[in-house]
Amino acid sequence: MKNIIFDCDNTYGIENCDVDDGLALIYLLGNNDVNLLGVTTTYGNNKVEVVYPNTLKMAKDLKIENLTVKKGGSEPNDLENEASDYLVKMANKYEGELSILATGSLTNIYGAYLKDSSFFEKVKEIVLMGGITEPLRFAKCEMNELNFSCDAMAAYTVLTSGKNVSVITGNNCLKVLVTRDDYERELCDYSNPIVSYIKNKVDYWFDYNFENFGIDGTYNWDVTAAVYLMKPELFKDYRYKMNLSIEDLKRGFLRCDDDNNDCVLNLPRIDNEEYYNKEIYNTWKKIRI
Repeated sequence: MKNIIFDCDNTYGIENCDVDDGLALIYLLGNNDVNLLGVTTTYGNNKVEVVYPNTLKMAKDLKIENLTVKKGGSEPNDLENEASDYLVKMANKYEGELSILATGSLTNIYGAYLKDSSFFEKVKEIVLMGGITEPLRFAKCEMNELNFSCDAMAAYTVLTSGKNVSVITGNNCLKVLVTRDDYERELCDYSNPIVSYIKNKVDYWFDYNFENFGIDGTYNWDVTAAVYLMKPELFKDYRYKMNLSIEDLKRGFLRCDDDNNDCVLNLPRIDNEEYYNKEIYNTWKKIRI
């Protein structure tokens, strides 16, 4: 059983916004080995003033109103917030046993560190979705990095000072393209309410990706980070010496450098595609609304 705080910019169901944080939350809720201590909300996909109430609404939709949801900072300098306070509180309560999954800007985690300089020493592991090691170019345009670049100073601090940090980069998510046919095949049992809930919220995202990027499907960006946290055996770990800078992180760029390095980061890659896919769909379908 893992004690997890999910720090995210959840815009599941918001028009023209990413659905992945919400799908990652559904994955965590469907996993019997997760003790979800709470969700701390941040900005990235949208403003925190949108993300926070949207996450409360999602909890209500899924009939888990008792889920702790904390509002985080609204911008890089907004470091005094209830999300950072909650992260510090849980790191003390679950010292050495707290896992953090972060899929948006890292302002809240940075704020927790500024409140308690020993914060990272108390956290067992941090899994992040973000960063690129090369451009994400698709048929119609290049996709910008949307997480680390939101708050480069916070990203630099978490990446260089955090302990046992694994980063699911945008590039390493590209191994598995999810098509609309995949969804239709795997999510076909409409007697299960979670299937309708997912299909109704996600269907438009396939059209959005095709129209804007020329992608004939979608990628499980944030869900991949959640799966790695719970099922690392489905991945291969690759540890790299990194030479990071605030300037590079303003565009989310992670520079590997064996000669001059600030830290060592694990950049896992999906190893078993078949079991990775089964893990996601089977775990989603375990939820009963």
